[in-house]
Amino acid sequence: MSAGEAAAAGDPPPAAAAIAAGYACTGQALDLGALLWGGRCRPDVPVRIPLAVLNRHGLVAGATGTGKTKTLQLMAEQLSAQGVPVFLTDVKGDLSGIARPGQGTERVAGRAAEVGQEWTATGFPAEFLALGGLGHGIPVRATITSFGPVLLSKVLQLNQTQEQSLGLIFHYADTKGLELFDLKDLRAVVAFLTSDEGRAELKDIGGLSTATAGVILRSLTAFEAQGMADFFGEPEFDTADLLRTAPDGRGVVSVLELPAVQEKPLLFSTFLMWLLADLFHDLPEIGDVDRPKLVFFFDEAHLLFEDASRAFLDSITRTVRLIRSKGVGVFFVTQSPKDVPSDVLAQLGNRVQHALRAFTPEDQKALRATVQTFPKSSYDLEELLTGLGTGEAVVTVLGENGAPTPVAATRLRAPESLMAPVGAAELDEAVRASALHGRYAQAVDRESAYEKLRRDPAATPASAPRAEPAPRAEPSLVEQVVGSGMFRSLARSVGTQLGREITRSLFGTARRRR
Repeated sequence: MSAGEAAAAGDPPPAAAAIAAGYACTGQALDLGALLWGGRCRPDVPVRIPLAVLNRHGLVAGATGTGKTKTLQLMAEQLSAQGVPVFLTDVKGDLSGIARPGQGTERVAGRAAEVGQEWTATGFPAEFLALGGLGHGIPVRATITSFGPVLLSKVLQLNQTQEQSLGLIFHYADTKGLELFDLKDLRAVVAFLTSDEGRAELKDIGGLSTATAGVILRSLTAFEAQGMADFFGEPEFDTADLLRTAPDGRGVVSVLELPAVQEKPLLFSTFLMWLLADLFHDLPEIGDVDRPKLVFFFDEAHLLFEDASRAFLDSITRTVRLIRSKGVGVFFVTQSPKDVPSDVLAQLGNRVQHALRAFTPEDQKALRATVQTFPKSSYDLEELLTGLGTGEAVVTVLGENGAPTPVAATRLRAPESLMAPVGAAELDEAVRASALHGRYAQAVDRESAYEKLRRDPAATPASAPRAEPAPRAEPSLVEQVVGSGMFRSLARSVGTQLGREITRSLFGTARRRR
């Protein structure tokens, strides 16, 4: 039976009554909206997601312009209101309005009446972040050591052999106590290991070919030339700061502002995976809980999976599977379910599917594939998914008993915060007033691998007079490193230095003790 064949008035017909029973909740839940049935909205049949199943992850999908961003805003508001911290990515700058009360327009009032929503203009506690400080937000940086070789290889677009070689470099730096805080540290270590004096260091574990090292060095140089150096260094962002609540008990919504780097999608999508892997690395096991510790919305998720190696995809799959026991729910946001690998998609228990377009044979194939991923339904899903309006979606989630709920066409609630961006001046003011500003605003360049490799213990003592050197061109990084006394000292000290191996988690990410 299609939606148009159902009763248009009165008590819900049997199929609609079964849907209503499937979404009944006794505990805390997110109210997404009201059932669409028989061509009308039924505010007496609310569609909800129990808080307790949000760590079973989810997918928000749909074509451009169908309302995905407003769905994220709606979910984030309700999570915050119930004391759950939220992490959002704001690719276009549309979500910064979550910190301000919304505007009660006629359209908003109409939507609220349709779905039975008691709409109240409300702003929510928000923290604005920016990768490397580019844009309006608290700078988010990672050290190279913490970022790890797998994620860095993804950003540098290295092949499998080059990725393995980069892993050897990280292993060497870990064991020798050479801190890789920023890109110049990594370039210095590569330069040392490919020199005559340093080449023997990696001989016992496979070595590092000159050709491969050259590719890595050139990739790093090009990466820096694109202005990427700002993203790596100290102070490194502590992902525990994503788990905060406001003094009134509401969860803080951390909004990563990405408009300034939206033309670098590979970088920001991989950085998001670092944040998630770092949370996995640091958080304790807590099992299933009444509410998640954090819900992490991963926007533009297709960018993460494009051209990914098998090992990288396996690491994503393991992260998503295991992080649920640490109380973190992950929602991938993308245009089509086919953007997400099947091994990952199989772990996403909650689905909010906005409209899909089917203009080409390929679109039609994708539509049929999407329909097959839903439970059996009374709806004609192929027809329904192409006919949904903006702010409408097909929903199926996990109920309180852990079983999938019936498929429900849903008219979604209106967000209560501002559905528009706030101005740059207001964002900057919020950033300066943030408790995190003093901790992260100013970059720090401590002694690390670059300085250690460049230092020359045999230099003239400070007390002796020194002649002024003749003017000369600034030596290259390779010349600085190869010409240093520390360089030769390291080559002579194989097996004698006390280093430490940093325990690496999924993706090879690591965290030094803060």
